[in-house]
Amino acid sequence: MAPAVPYLIVGGLGALQYQQQGAAGKYNQAVQNRNAEIARQEAAQIDKQLETDLGRFDNQYTQLVGKTQVSIAKSGVSDEGTARRIARANAEQAELDRETMRYNAAVNKISKLETANYYSIQGQVARNTARAAQLQTITSTGTSLLSMSGMTKQT
Repeated sequence: MAPAVPYLIVGGLGALQYQQQGAAGKYNQAVQNRNAEIARQEAAQIDKQLETDLGRFDNQYTQLVGKTQVSIAKSGVSDEGTARRIARANAEQAELDRETMRYNAAVNKISKLETANYYSIQGQVARNTARAAQLQTITSTGTSLLSMSGMTKQT
């Protein structure tokens, strides 16, 4: 019975290491998957923030237009010529600002989604790395057991 003890120790340690590597791989994958989910949530939040920002901008623009019209009316200037050019320039600038906000939000959203994809890939890499380590553990444990058995038979 005593000659079997080294085999049990080597086999037991190999099995324990195999389990720990698997658990570490699953944990690391779960961490990366969680990071990916957070990045996806942040990407979704960008759309909501854009809606809020556009609404706030439209309110501010409406106030600007109102103040400009009141100023023009108070000054007694007609609503033609310079006043019309100012209003048109303000409207064009407002639309340009809106488009810039939409563009920036789209770029940020794409960046967040790419980050989420990166985290997902990292999770798969972590899991595959753990599987490779497990395979190495099985191989080295098997090699150790076989070499021990070869040494025992030679004696």
